[in-house]
Amino acid sequence: MKFVAFERAKQGTGASRRLRITGRTPGIVYGGATEASLIEIDHNALWHALKKEAFHASVLQMEIDGKSTEVLLRDVQYHPFKQLVLHIDFQRIDANTKMKKKVPLHYSGEENSPAVKADQCLINHIATELEISCMPKDLPEFIAVDLSNLTKGHSLHAKDITLPAGVTVVAPGSSNPVLVAVVATKAEAPTPQEAAAAAGDNKKKK
Repeated sequence: MKFVAFERAKQGTGASRRLRITGRTPGIVYGGATEASLIEIDHNALWHALKKEAFHASVLQMEIDGKSTEVLLRDVQYHPFKQLVLHIDFQRIDANTKMKKKVPLHYSGEENSPAVKADQCLINHIATELEISCMPKDLPEFIAVDLSNLTKGHSLHAKDITLPAGVTVVAPGSSNPVLVAVVATKAEAPTPQEAAAAAGDNKKKK
């Protein structure tokens, strides 16, 4: 995905405020072998780009003065109640160095799973994105996760899903985080043996 940016000469709160009044958003690009660069982007174009999932989870082509640089979106600051982007950060990437990035999880097939069709369970999407490590050329826009084999009483973990080639999971604090949980919607009726045992307990109490 490609976007156009322009070099920005001035920095500071006052300069950034004046820039926003003209319909442009201040930003910065850092990383790589060169120093950080101040940039500005047309706000309307940026606002529409931010609505696209690919802008958040793929390698972007940033064009400045006719030159293209590969970057990743790293941070966006929004106004607390206005539809306004206050500032945006990008990181340059090295095609020969592994990178870390959170990518969206696209779930499908849960309505056909035994947990839903046979047991009327609810599927709880605990994670909507997953941090991965890969070379820039292997960065997926999203990871597809098939839930059609989910069964009652089981959860889906990171190690249970099929990752694209060259991609590994980065999971601080947990080597195998839970992505999806199966939740029962109602209490099951007791088995005849359980019912008989409960009846016997009630008689003893009388």
